Amino acid sequence: MSATRQERMESLGRAVARMDGKIVLPENGGWEDARQAWNLAVDQRPAAVALPESADDVVAVVELARSFGLRVAPQGTGHNATPLGPLEDTILVKTGRMRKVEIDPEQQTARVEAGVLWLDVVEAAAAHGLGALAGSSPDVGVVGYTLGGGVSLLGRKHGLASSSVISVELVTADGEHRRVTSESDPDLFWALRGGGGDFGVVTALEFRLFPIASVYAGILWWPIERASEVLHTWGAIVRRGLPDETTTVGRLLQLPPLPEIPEPVRGKSFVIVEVIHAGDAAAADELIAPLRALGPVMDTVAEISLPALSHLHMDPEHPVPGVGDGVMLTELDPETIDTLLRVGGPRSGSPLLSLEVRQLGGELGRAKPEHGALASIEAGYALYAVGVTPTPEAAAAMRGYIEVVKDAVEPWTAPHAYLNFADTRRDPATFWAEQAHRRLARIKQAVDPGGLVRSNHPVR
Repeated sequence: MSATRQERMESLGRAVARMDGKIVLPENGGWEDARQAWNLAVDQRPAAVALPESADDVVAVVELARSFGLRVAPQGTGHNATPLGPLEDTILVKTGRMRKVEIDPEQQTARVEAGVLWLDVVEAAAAHGLGALAGSSPDVGVVGYTLGGGVSLLGRKHGLASSSVISVELVTADGEHRRVTSESDPDLFWALRGGGGDFGVVTALEFRLFPIASVYAGILWWPIERASEVLHTWGAIVRRGLPDETTTVGRLLQLPPLPEIPEPVRGKSFVIVEVIHAGDAAAADELIAPLRALGPVMDTVAEISLPALSHLHMDPEHPVPGVGDGVMLTELDPETIDTLLRVGGPRSGSPLLSLEVRQLGGELGRAKPEHGALASIEAGYALYAVGVTPTPEAAAAMRGYIEVVKDAVEPWTAPHAYLNFADTRRDPATFWAEQAHRRLARIKQAVDPGGLVRSNHPVR
């Protein structure tokens, strides 16, 4: 064994010995489970998988990667794992064992470790009458979602989740564990709020909570055959203008005949409108009256708790194989809706499970000097298309159809994409304004000149 090889094996032994967590190699038992992303259609094959249980463990992993000439890729859940690409030279750092949640009800803040899921936070905060800017999927990781910006169903009222961040704890490429704030390192703090996960391995976040105990929310359901009248009515309501307290989502759903889907909707297809109103119920009733006049077959809009809101969007709450992708839209005019119906409506032949358009705007679109790298989202709407893909052949076909959808809406596609809705690798310049992208690249060069840390959407 060469001296270099001997030194590396000794380094591996020291790193493993000092960790509370573990390192899993391809030849070890448990490798298949360790390397698996939340999206079961993604085939991750890293050099090794690290399962840290503390910030000290993460420091050990970063030092190990440096000694072996490897890179590190942080991963909370693996919802957006597809853009990562090949991982042969990379240690996948899966933070799912780091699950501590601390709520400060007096300061109305939360501190969460890197493996915490949004439902963990929502339920802990709700016990104190507080709400978080959580994602629409309850088992999405808090850290990855927030680093990418974080578009909540409450975002039109309270802005991007990244703008509510107070501090970030992370291990940088030099192996230093740091707590970064606007005072301690304003450049890095700016980059971490909407610039993605390219700047270090985040071990914890601290962010503001909001005094919200409940919302008036639910879903209006119709058979998919009525998609044209429903979506055009919804589009007219949205274009007239809704208060920041109100968020709506229009969706075309084709639900598979799976036992975990509730029997009344299992195996059926629908057009639905989701309504979330953080205000007076009577005001919301007036706003959605034209939709109710269309006679939905189900109407679940009612006062609900924030934990219940976490389940409203009906995202799968366990790993599944799927292919999805999204774009941002500038308009939702009648022609846009007709195009969506052509590629996802009842006579389209669409294989998609869901084709949705989510209303943005409000506080999400208002940039402020104190915001981070993603200061605002200029587009008015987010489109996301997804399908279940149990086989590689199904995945290939689904990717092809989603490209058809993206091509169809190209006339209304905004110049900039959004990290968390982009499930394919994009040109980094398409995620941020030119000045912001240049600043991010400079900060990446300063904190990680060798490119040791890699993310699903790198800044350069």
